[in-house]
Amino acid sequence: MTKETFSTNTEWEKTIGYSRAIKIGNIIEVAGTTAVDNEGNLIGLDDAYKQTCFIIKKIENALQQLGSKLEDIVRTRIYLTNIQDWKAVGKAHGEFFAHIKPVSTMVEVSALINSALLVEIEVTAVVQNTE
Repeated sequence: MTKETFSTNTEWEKTIGYSRAIKIGNIIEVAGTTAVDNEGNLIGLDDAYKQTCFIIKKIENALQQLGSKLEDIVRTRIYLTNIQDWKAVGKAHGEFFAHIKPVSTMVEVSALINSALLVEIEVTAVVQNTE
């Protein structure tokens, strides 16, 4: 099987040594994604809903670069720094995934790499055969 990678060439990817997403066969894994744009700007300061919406759009872009779409997502893993944000994060998640309905896990973690980050999401997608 061929391994195809997608990178946004951010400083984090270079420093830590990882890819934004990897496709092997029809499986795509998207790395933990936060509400930071390609220039390093935080989107949605103190707003878990806005951060989540930005993250999902960022994930969608990574999937598109590898020939996939949100509808191919089969699992989401959501990490919150404050579990009390679950309703805001859940609302945003539901707006994107109400009809897709991937399996999902949402857990509280003690911290993310930047204290202003409230949410981090990673996904697994299975690209459907279009034949």
